[in-house]
This record gives sequence, structure tokens and C-alpha cells, in this order.
Amino acid sequence: MDIKKYIATTLMVMLPVLTPALMASEQADDSTSSANMFSGTDSIPAKIVTQFHQALKSGDKELARSLLADNVLIFEGGGVERSAEEYAHHHMLADMKYLAAVNSTMLEHHVQITGNSAISISRSKTSGTYKGKDVDYEGMETMVLAKHANGWKIVHIHWSN
Repeated sequence: MDIKKYIATTLMVMLPVLTPALMASEQADDSTSSANMFSGTDSIPAKIVTQFHQALKSGDKELARSLLADNVLIFEGGGVERSAEEYAHHHMLADMKYLAAVNSTMLEHHVQITGNSAISISRSKTSGTYKGKDVDYEGMETMVLAKHANGWKIVHIHWSN
């Protein structure tokens, strides 16, 4: 199956499952427990997502690359990278430098697994200084993972803020 069809199918199947949880968390007031803001985070796909974040933050290019499917599709800032190699040779190093310089805290993270597919959706707060400029924003991330013969791989990332 081609990657675009795979991502579209996965999102169509999984978004109806995740949407009620997300809507409930958005409607909750400040007294919402952190348990409502995090679900599925003990799963293997969630741990892959966490490893990917840690690899980017620590500058571990080999680990970060190993967690991506060869044909990963990455959307960020209006741009697109269409493979792990393209990302590794273009934007990954800039992401690593940026993430090493700022602080990021996960505000919300939900992971849902259906068969050999998983979707991870999260919100984070990033602050600090990068290249002499103050940074302070909330970001959103969607990752789609697929279970392959050699384990779970990230097949799609969409970052926005």
C-alpha cells in the first residue's frame, strides 16, 4: 500500500476513536487531572515516539533515523520531506540544534493502537532562547506508526504551532 493511502486510511480509522477523548480534555477546566491528558503512553508506539523526541533533543542522529520508516512523510512549517534520508540530510540537524537549545514540556499525549497501526497526538509547551530570540509557544504533533517485521516505525509526522 502506498504511504499516502496508508496514512489516510489510518487517520480515517483512528480519528473517530481519539476525537471524543480530545474534545473532553479541551472542555475540561484547569482542575483536570493529568490522567485525562495522557492515555496509551505506556504502549510500545508511545515509547518509540518518546525515544524519537529524546534522540532529537540529544542529537542522536542514528537513533532518530532508525525510528523512522524509510518512506516517512514529514509535514512541518508548510514544507514536506518525503523520506527518512531526506529528513536526515536536511531538516533533522536543524531540529536537533533547536531542541537542544530550548525546553519542551509535554502537556498532553494520547496514543491509540488499532492492529498494526498507531496514532500519537500530543501538545507541548516550548520556551527558551534560540539564536538570540525568545521562544514561547504551544505546539501540536501527530505521528502515525506502523508495525513492521522489525518493530514499530514512524511513517508520518505532522508538526505545527
